[in-house]
This record gives sequence, C-alpha cells and structure tokens, in this order.
Amino acid sequence: AALQISISLNKVELSVGESKFFICTAIGEPVRLEWYNPQGELIMPSKRMSLHTETSRSRLIIYNAIVQDAGIYRCEAADASGHTVEASVVLEIYQRLTFRDVQSPQEFRHGEMAEVVCDVISSPVPTVVWYYQDREITEEHHSRFRVLANNNLQIQQVTKVDEGVYRCEASVEARGEIDFVDIAVVVNVPPVLSVFQQSFNSTADYQESVTFTCITSGSPDPMVTWHRYGLAQGWPILGGRSMLTIRNIRQADGGTYTCRATNKAGLEERELFLKVFVQPHIIQLKNVTAVEGSAAMISCVAEGEPLPDISWRRASDGQAFVDGVKSQDGRFEVRGRHGKSVLTISGVKLSDLGRFDCEALSRIGGHQKSMFLDIEYIPKFLTNYTIYYSWEENPVNISCYVMSNPPATMLWRRERFTISAEGTFNTRVHSAEGKSVLEVTPMSDRDFGRYNCTARNNIGVRYQEFILAQADVPSNPYSVRLSAVSQRLATVTFMKPDSHGGVPISYYLVQYKEVGSLDWRDAKSHSVQTTVVLTGLEPNTTYEVRIAAVNGKGQGEFSRTESFQTLPIREPSPPAVHGQRGMGKAYRLGLIKQDDGGMPIVEYIVKYKTDKEEQWMTKLVPGANDFAMLQPLQWNTRYEVEITARNVKGLSEPTFYQFFMPQKPDITESLFSGLGLGAVVGLGLGALLLLLVLVDISCFFLRHCGLLMCITRTLCSKKTTTSGKGKDMEEGKALYICFDFYTMHNSHLFFLLFVFLFCSSNRKLPLKEENGKESLKPDTIEIKVHSDNSIHTKLDDIKE
Repeated sequence: AALQISISLNKVELSVGESKFFICTAIGEPVRLEWYNPQGELIMPSKRMSLHTETSRSRLIIYNAIVQDAGIYRCEAADASGHTVEASVVLEIYQRLTFRDVQSPQEFRHGEMAEVVCDVISSPVPTVVWYYQDREITEEHHSRFRVLANNNLQIQQVTKVDEGVYRCEASVEARGEIDFVDIAVVVNVPPVLSVFQQSFNSTADYQESVTFTCITSGSPDPMVTWHRYGLAQGWPILGGRSMLTIRNIRQADGGTYTCRATNKAGLEERELFLKVFVQPHIIQLKNVTAVEGSAAMISCVAEGEPLPDISWRRASDGQAFVDGVKSQDGRFEVRGRHGKSVLTISGVKLSDLGRFDCEALSRIGGHQKSMFLDIEYIPKFLTNYTIYYSWEENPVNISCYVMSNPPATMLWRRERFTISAEGTFNTRVHSAEGKSVLEVTPMSDRDFGRYNCTARNNIGVRYQEFILAQADVPSNPYSVRLSAVSQRLATVTFMKPDSHGGVPISYYLVQYKEVGSLDWRDAKSHSVQTTVVLTGLEPNTTYEVRIAAVNGKGQGEFSRTESFQTLPIREPSPPAVHGQRGMGKAYRLGLIKQDDGGMPIVEYIVKYKTDKEEQWMTKLVPGANDFAMLQPLQWNTRYEVEITARNVKGLSEPTFYQFFMPQKPDITESLFSGLGLGAVVGLGLGALLLLLVLVDISCFFLRHCGLLMCITRTLCSKKTTTSGKGKDMEEGKALYICFDFYTMHNSHLFFLLFVFLFCSSNRKLPLKEENGKESLKPDTIEIKVHSDNSIHTKLDDIKE
C-alpha cells in the first residue's frame, strides 16, 4: 500500500503552563517516523518534550507549554525506498490573564512621584483600566493621574487625600476574559517637629528643673525619643507632645539634647541646649612645635569651682575631640583629669598644622583659649617637570621648587661638583625662598646631561635630578589635505608632527608655487594652528604645496609635496536678499554677496514691478554696494523683485523676492515716525516749559506775582523816593532787565526757580503800608545765581 500519514489534530490552542499530546499515524510500511519543531529541527526527547514511537505510530507530548513553543509541528514518515510523506499540526499558545505579585497595601512618601504597581500579563496584551472610589481614572479629569505604558498608575505629588483603595481591572476582549485586583494606597507623611524654646540656662545645685517640649505630627504617628551624646534618654512616646524634664540640675546635665521623631516616611530632629553655668578659667596653654611623623602632646589646664569640663576643637574643619574617645583615624586622643586635659596626636601630618581651641565649660559659663601647632618637616619637592630641552647657545631655566619647614637651603650639583651661587661662565643661580632656578647656556655637548638639586634643613635632606636634553628640530607634518579650493583661495590642513624636538613648535611654514615655477611663496600659520588659508591664487592654475614645522631650534623637514588646481572663472552665484522698509515710499533691499565666481561683482541688476503690472523697472547697483533703495513706491501694493549679479564672465541666476508696501500712514505717524522715544519726550517737556513761561508772564502783568515778579523785586528793583511816574519807569526798566536775565539761562535752572517760588507764593507774604499802597519788602528773599547755574536762597526775617 502507498505510504500515508495523519495527525490526530490539525490545530490546537493551548494556554501557557498546560500540557498536550499529538498522535501521528502512518499507513503502509514506514521505516522512519520523526517529529520536527517550528524551527525545522528534529525533536529530541527532553524534560518538556517526550516522544513515544512505535512501528506506525508516534506520540509527541509537550509539558508545561511556553509561548516559544507555538508554531507548526511536522510529523515525517519514510519507507524503505526513501519515499517520504508528512503531516502537520498548528499549535497556538496564549497567556491567561494573570496578576503577578501585586502588593497591597503600597506605601508612598508624601509629595513624591507615586507609582502604584499592577503587574498583569496575558496574550494578547490586556487592556487595563484603573478605578478610584468607583470612578474610572482618566488623564483628562485628573491631571495628576497618569496610566503608564507598563499599566502602572502614576500619581504626581501624592498627598494624604490620595489615600484609599484603587482597583486595577484587566481584560482580554478576544476571549472575554476579565479580572481585577484591589490595591490599598497608603501615603506616609514625614514627621514635622517643633519646639517652644530651644535654649535653656540653669545653675547647678540649686534644685532647679528644666523641661524640654517637642510637638510632632505626621502619618503614621511618629515615635519620639530623646537623645544625649547619642544615647536615648527616657522612654519613647508615640506622637503628639513629648516632654523631657531634668530635675535637680547638676553640672553634668549641661549640653545638647536631641528630640528625634521617626516614622516610615522619615526622620526629623531638633537640638535643645541646656547650659549649666560655672565660671572657668584656662591658666595654661602653650604653642607646640612637632616634627612630621612624630607625636605631639598639647596640654590645657583650667581651674574653677567646680572644675570645668575641657574639650578640644580643630579650627581648620571644626572637628571636636572628646575626652576618652579616639578619632576615626585613631590618631587623636584626649585624656583629662582634675581640670587638666591632654590632646595627643600620633603620627603628626601636615594637615594637622594650625589652630586648636581648648574650651573649658562649667555650670555658670565657659572659657576658651587657642594655641598654634607648628609642623616641621623634611623638604618636599613640588616640581613634576624634570626634563628640559635646549640647544647650543640657547639659555634655559631649570626650576626647582621646594616646600619645607624650617626653610631649606638649596644648591645645585653637576657630576659631583657644586655649582656656586655666583655661577660660572655659562651658568647662573637665582634663588628665593622655596625656589631655586639654574640658568644654563649650553656651549657644547658636555653641558647637556644630569643636574642635581639638593634641599636641606635641620630635619633632613632631599635630592631631585633634572635632565637637560639636546633639542632638535621638529619632524615633518603629514596628511596634508586641500579643501575649500576656489578660484583665488585654498585651505590647507595637516596633522602635527610626531615629534616637536623637545621644545614647543612656534609656527608652521607653508610654501606653495605654481607647477613648473622655481620660486616658492611663503605663508605662516597663526600660532600653531594646523589650518592655513592661501590667498592671491590665480584661477585655473595647478599649485604645489609643502609644510614644515618651526621651533626654537629651527625649521624641520618639509612634508610630502601635494598638488591642487584652482577653479576656473565662472559666473557668480545668485545673491542673497533681505528686505527692510525705508522712510516714506521707499524700500531697502540688503544684498549679500555669495560666491563671486573668481572675479569681483561689477553690478547688481535689480528689476521690480507690482504684481498687477507686466512691465519691469530696472535699477543698476554697483557691485561694491550692499543694498539697493527702491523708490518711489505705491502704498498698499505688493511688489515682485528679480536680482541678478554680474561679473566679467557673465550673469548669475536670478534671485526672486517679494514684499508688500503698507497703507499710507496718517499725519501723526508721518510727523513722529522718524523720531525716537527720547526726542518725543524732549518735545513734550519743551512745550510744557514754554507753557509755564507764558503763565508766569501773565501772572506778572495781571496779578503782580510769580517767578518773574519775585526776581524783579529782589534783584532788579531799588528803593527810591521818586514820584509815582519815576517809580513806574524804574519798574519798567527792571522788567526789561529781568526778562533778559529770564531768557539767557537754561531751562532746568528756570524750572528749579519756578518750583521753589511757586511753593513760596502759596504762603501769604507779609505786607506793610507805604504811601497808602501795599508793597513787598525788597530784601525778604535773597537769590544768588552762580556761574555753574546753582541756586542759593536766603529767607531774611520778615516784619509783620
């Protein structure tokens, strides 16, 4: 019979974690019956896949299916002649709706960005909806709530109001599957701690008591504890008001007490201080000098009744050293008894240099003194640069820097010989505190080599060796490249030499010439930049270029010669245009030259017309100009512009531009359009000043008052016994003189006078009878006007 094969199932859906078996049956006489996975690989028995094969039947078992098991499985049979047949089954695997390790409650700190975790999986991907207080959470209604891509709920700046039960509901529409989980959200508020009074004073042995009070709030209720010197005092109290009472205060009760409130959201501390008064006095404290690496002992003796406690503090960083407690590094230790305290420093370091404070405290006060710890140490070299380069007859300074205490003496040695301070014919020594400079002028190869700097003080001696090496010229630059080549310009770039010869490179020499010419032209780089622009080139010409580095020793070898060709002359590129409205019926076109094609721009051809006209108007602008002024133009009209650049080679492509002329401005805009804000304000002030002058002149003639009248009577009028007619003539003359004075001074002087006398005119001036008429006493007000326009006034006594 012909070989045939079949599988018990054609298509199977299986959820993750389930198991399934498939039976493959063959009709005929098969000699081989095998299964293949979706990747086309032969299935071998394993922990999750089992095979049971008989002569014409094979069973494939898949245990605890995973998503990766999905696909088409093939069963293949072969007979003795090699003929094969196969059958297949489709296995689809899906993930049931599953919530993975969702915690409840989930706690967050007040004010932070809370993310409520709801880890749910299924295939296909589930749809997740959040509910709070039986209402769906949407981003449109709650700006602080946001459902993230991972289905978690994000709450910005979570507060106590956000506490409650949130429901995470997941569904798979394709299978009609739905499930939910309720998550309790708890918001913890950090403790807030306040105290009524932070510092307390008391006197020992007077049966006095002190009560410290802390008031706390938070969620959950914070636990309040009291601490002193890091140790708990009394019993902890849960929330609210906590009080620590100290009765029968003694000397040892003085110091700092800490009120500490803690809960899940954080910790808050407040320090309260109890000062127990005693009047101590430090009677012995001296400066100490120690050698680096040795031990230093500093003694502080204080007296008082009772004896004070003595503490130490390092001024450089404020670190305190307490009796009987070693520092973290174990080098500082304080021992004290009966009013005497000794601070011992083991293995003294340079960082210990400085001021130390000894403080004696008792129940009625305190006393503090300071001492200075000086550290002596062997010389230390500060120079890292020990190799110097020079060449014959070129002086070089070899610098040796030393730090030491006490100051070190320094000298130079060369091959076991000491170089004297006066120097030799080619060496000189320049010395200062902590520094010695050896100036060497090499005259031959013998002057190059090793030089020794020796520093010595009473602590010890140190040596540092310097090498004076013979400098060389730099090696050649390489990787020469030509870029931005135009008709008359070319940019040369290159890599720095591998060796600068021991001394810095001063500049790069770039030589170039036309091919076939013997004369090289030189160009120097700016400082040590590796980019040089060659100018003044001829168009359509082949050039050769080479580069050499130059240092103090001299010029190095040239690089490999490179060739390049400049571009031929061509028409210019279209100009760039930007517009700006001009004065009145004009418009200013800014012209920005682009590539001129190797020859100067001769002129710009500007054509323009309205969008409703066909005929173009033409304006020729010299090539050196950077703008074109179009005028006169029509109001409320759109214009089209075509600009072309021309050189001796020809015309560029045109550049097109459009602009719109606005409506005709009104008369006010026309008058002030050319004036700035300062000019308009100045015109306004001028008009105001003119108005004040006219008002004052009117007051003078009509009411015999005002600034002009006061000036007339005080500076210009004289007492006279002439007749009424003569008096009128005098007043008229005075008016003429004062009006001239009035107009010759600047406006700001008049304004100051006006304000002063206007205010004075509001008072009723004293009057007296003279010849039956009221008159103003001439010497009532004295006004002095100096050359610098300053004003001095004097009010004399006025007789009623």
